[in-house]
Amino acid sequence: MSLEDFLNYDDGTDARYELEDGRLLLMTSEGDRNQRIASFLLIYFAQLGISFYCLRIGLEIAVSGSRTTVRLPDLVVLTEELAQIMEGATRSIVMLDMPPPRLVVEVVSPGRENEERDYRYKRSQYQARGIAEYWIIDPIQEQITVLTLVAGLYEETVFSGDTAIASPLLSELGQASPLTAAQVLQLR
Repeated sequence: MSLEDFLNYDDGTDARYELEDGRLLLMTSEGDRNQRIASFLLIYFAQLGISFYCLRIGLEIAVSGSRTTVRLPDLVVLTEELAQIMEGATRSIVMLDMPPPRLVVEVVSPGRENEERDYRYKRSQYQARGIAEYWIIDPIQEQITVLTLVAGLYEETVFSGDTAIASPLLSELGQASPLTAAQVLQLR
């Protein structure tokens, strides 16, 4: 399936899809914990001063690859420039000719396939797309992997338990009290 085919696809349902290497990939409903984590971060980022119009759930991102791929992350933080470009769009998708988002968050769902997709494939696609930060939140392994783009490649730091999450975005926002992995994973 081409990107154009994907953008025009309608199966008559409310089903959500990613386009992976030219194939439709049905996105199953998120578990309650995954939704709570994404909602928690959305509210947290808003409280830190990120404008509501830069925070998105349900935004699609076109990424490059050998075949057309469109990802549907759990949470996205847009740059001001990208938010302005998207204003009034008929579909909430970041196309390849647009600047990349500032941060993409994926909450890993159970299953080997989901782990592989979030840790391996999306990592390389978001890196190639030039996304400055990519957070992989893994409720099963009870850890958060923060990937920061440095000279075109992601550098990885893993956080768990009461360890404060270090991130360029969080540093820039100057949060009053540190955000810990346990808070995000809702372990306490």
